[in-house]
Order: sequence, then C-alpha cells, then structure tokens
Amino acid sequence: MSPNLKVLRESFPTAQPFTISRGAKTSADVITCVIQDGAHVGRGECVPYARYGESVEGVMEEIEKLAEAIANGLDREALQKELKAGAARNAVDCALWDLEAKRSGRRAFEAACKMLPRPVPTAVTISLGEPADMADAARAHSSQKILKVKVGTADDRSRIHAVASAAPNAEIILDANEGWTEDNLRDHLLAAAEAHIGLIEQPLPAGKDDILAHIPHPVPICADESVHTSEDLEGLFERYDAINIKLDKAGGLTEALKMRDRGREIGFSIMVGCMLGSSLAMAPAVLLAQDADWVDLDGPLLLAKDRPSALTYTSSMVSPPDSDLWG
Repeated sequence: MSPNLKVLRESFPTAQPFTISRGAKTSADVITCVIQDGAHVGRGECVPYARYGESVEGVMEEIEKLAEAIANGLDREALQKELKAGAARNAVDCALWDLEAKRSGRRAFEAACKMLPRPVPTAVTISLGEPADMADAARAHSSQKILKVKVGTADDRSRIHAVASAAPNAEIILDANEGWTEDNLRDHLLAAAEAHIGLIEQPLPAGKDDILAHIPHPVPICADESVHTSEDLEGLFERYDAINIKLDKAGGLTEALKMRDRGREIGFSIMVGCMLGSSLAMAPAVLLAQDADWVDLDGPLLLAKDRPSALTYTSSMVSPPDSDLWG
C-alpha cells in the first residue's frame, strides 16, 4: 500500500485575544498534514502567515500537490527541493519525521537530538495593550522565569518600564514585530537597557534594518522576520546578536536543525520560537530547543483548548512530546 496524504484545516480558539503590533487574533487557524502508510500515521502542523504572503487555502493547495510524490515515497531530503521554505513544507516535513518514527519504532529525538531530551524553560507571552493592562498580565505571570512582551508602537517606554516593574524577577524578552522606526529606536533601546531587558526581537522592519550594524546594542537584538533559513545567516551577523528559528519559517525541522548548527558556527545566540498553534506544532520544536539560549513555545497555553495528548507545561517548563502526539 502506498502512503496516503490528507490535508486538514483546523481552528483552535484562543483563551483571550492575542494582540501584536500587526493586529489581534482570536483563533489559531492551522493546517494539519496527515501521511498514512498502512498502520503507521505521521502528522505535522503548520500556521500560514499572511506577513509572508501565505494563506490557508494557498498552503493547503501546495501540500495537496505533493500527493503523488508522497505516494511514490517522497522523503525529507527530496522534500527540501520540492517545496520552498515556509508553512507548507513545515507541515509535510514534520509529518515525515513522525511517520519515520512510527515506522521504525524509534523516537524522532534519537535522530534530532544529541542527548536524551529534557524539559526546557519557555517564555510566556504578554499581549500588546495599555501599559497598566500589560503590567497586570505580567504581575499575574511574575512567577515565570521568562516573559515575552509584545511591543512595537511609536512610544513603548511606559510599557517597558511597567512590565519590568511588575515582574522584577523574570527575564524579559521584548518583541517589537518590526514596529519601531529609526526615529524611536535609540530611545527604546535605552529604555530596554534601563529596565534590564534580556533580549529584543526584530525592532525594525526586515529589509530596513541596516542601521543595526552601526549603533550600539545595549541589549542583544534578535532577528525574527529578517531570518527564515540557513541561507539568510551570513548577511545578518553585523546587525543581529541572535536568531529566532521557527519551523514555519524554516520549512520544517530538517532545515531548522541545519540552521541552528550553522547559526552557532557563525556566532549567533539561538532562540526557538513559534507561531500561534497547538501542541502538534510545538512538539518538534521542543527537540530543536534542547540547547537554545531562549525558548518561546507557549502557543498552546494561549488556546482555550489544545489537542489530545498535548505537551505538558509545568511552571515555566515544557516537556518533550509523548509518541501519541508526535515523534
């Protein structure tokens, strides 16, 4: 029997509206790729992202075009040439990783990790809002080790100080989502330094970030929208101190592992992040995150309801997936 492909559209409502500088979301709209080979089933989840020109319909169509290739035995290596990096390739790549594990009876971490995977500390995200509301949210999560705080307005100084004061013992990551400008960048960097912020993600729009190579970084700066795959890394080192690797950008765990290793060779610190999705999307990323400097895989915590056999989140830690979920 040849492997069979199914492509499913699924939606997971959020517990609260999730707001960043580009707008708010009330659900995680995901695509699940299911590849069945007899008794063995592999699954992968992706999140199409409009910022990168993706849509649910377009990504589903990309995946469905691979049905014949999958029936003929498409593997992960060949997949890298069949699809460009992005959400569609991520879903298929992760489904193939899962299928390989189910077929062989060996867990995916045996190929993906250098050691037995362990729980890793993950950031918990604070949505963009008014400073007082963000401070209240930070205070409610002040026992967490790491908070990721969404900013990205013309004046975030009050937000930065409000959140830092509300959670003085947490390491804070600011994520501007390309929302700052050259005019307000320096003031925001100084405010972040004053508040002892640990990291700033993507302060300026991708392609308009050259100034980062010419100014001091009082707080380390991490590329997100500016970096997708290992091919992007060489030109970023003068502008950024760290890179945020996301499976949906890289096009799956296969490329993400290469990207992590190459990033380390160049000298980048490593962050492993996610789009807003379920535990199925986070599961392979937990393996990628085993030696990361920062981890942001709290997507399922923002949902009203997650998938069955979901990842286990305990305090600030997320554990590797059970085989019933993935890998």
